[in-house]
Amino acid sequence: MAFENLGNKLQNVFKQLRSKGKLTEKDVKDAMREVRLALLEADVNFKIVKNFITNVTEKSIGSTVLEGVNPGHQVIQLVNEELKNMLGGSQSNLTFSAKPPTVYMMVGLQGAGKTTGCGKIAGLLKRQGKRPLLVACDIYRPAAIKQLQIVGKTYDIPVFSMGDTEDPANIAKASLAEAAANNNDVVIIDTAGRLHIDEELMDELRRIKENIRPQEILLVIDAMTGQDAVNVAETFSQKLGIDGIIATKLDGDTRGGAVLSVRAVTGKPVKYVGMGEKLDDMEQFYPDRMATRILGMGDILTLVDKAQKAFDEKQSLELEQKIRQNSFNLEDFLEQMQQIKKMGPLKDIIGMLPGMGNMQLPNAEIDEKAMSHVEAIIRSMTPQERQHPAMLNGSRKKRIAKGSGRTIQEVNRMLKQFDEMQKTMKQFMGGGKKSKGKGLFGMGKGGLFPF
Repeated sequence: MAFENLGNKLQNVFKQLRSKGKLTEKDVKDAMREVRLALLEADVNFKIVKNFITNVTEKSIGSTVLEGVNPGHQVIQLVNEELKNMLGGSQSNLTFSAKPPTVYMMVGLQGAGKTTGCGKIAGLLKRQGKRPLLVACDIYRPAAIKQLQIVGKTYDIPVFSMGDTEDPANIAKASLAEAAANNNDVVIIDTAGRLHIDEELMDELRRIKENIRPQEILLVIDAMTGQDAVNVAETFSQKLGIDGIIATKLDGDTRGGAVLSVRAVTGKPVKYVGMGEKLDDMEQFYPDRMATRILGMGDILTLVDKAQKAFDEKQSLELEQKIRQNSFNLEDFLEQMQQIKKMGPLKDIIGMLPGMGNMQLPNAEIDEKAMSHVEAIIRSMTPQERQHPAMLNGSRKKRIAKGSGRTIQEVNRMLKQFDEMQKTMKQFMGGGKKSKGKGLFGMGKGGLFPF
């Protein structure tokens, strides 16, 4: 997971600060030295690190300690603010032209994930009611056009192509007429990349840019390449001009320094980050949320967003009613498990909860298989047993254990945990009292099921 190592180290530094009732100038400088090393190890650009440490140190030493506030907490808040500023300050949305179609030009090196990124952005815009058209302007990479067509089919989005012999600048220009003829209000141009930046590539991109005058040029960078990604971003910004950045493969990079650096180096915002292969894994980038996640403060807003996408509103309301009436059973439990699995890996979900980041679980391994084991146990029950778990006697438990491939002890443990969970939920809901519209467990309409 991105920023995992950085998060661990920063949280350890701040744990020491919080334990001090009063901070001296030496305490602050010692802490900033550790922060500097953590940022450099995370592959953050050294000039950015220097400015970051200077700003935080000056503010920490020069600020008045607020009455009733732990000075360690005050330093952490200053780091949080500076980190947020480094990441861009506020979230940056895609802009749309006054007269359609809006044209986005995707650029970047080969292997950064441009083609897949084109499809994901198109899919997200389609969800917002847009009618996107994908355009195949990479005529060099073998099967590049075919790949874009497969991506388009995946998201049910049309792809415009003129083969691999026509000039890419002409293809891009012709796509605008195609969009107008078919009422497409968004055009996304998938351009060619290279293993390294060269003048031939830049010349071609400039010609495409002149022919279509894009609303935004979006640079796709591979977060796993670290400082190379920062150098690529700086070069594209200087030679072509870019309006925003999409950082891919953030789920596979535990350092994340590239994302921390590109905004400061280019002055252009990170608009989306790729956290996996699925459409939902392309997320809008929120600097404030990412800063608090890195510092172990959680990311409740993103968690709620994920929950609301994963959970069916009607099912959630019905579930809430069952909890109020104390009729929640294992059938409902199984249904909730299916919804939670849509939200992504448990480790990522838990990391978004305040106080449950890497600081509290530095060496913990989240057993993703545990959910499958519970699911197997419940599926081995009859519908009547799921609805009335109190009827499960010794012989029934033995049959369930055999059918699920688990032990009787595991079946008993799961039933005990389920019973305790029912009691907790009943207490949370106020013994059946109305929850004032906050949704299940106060986490929005979708709710979040704890286990």
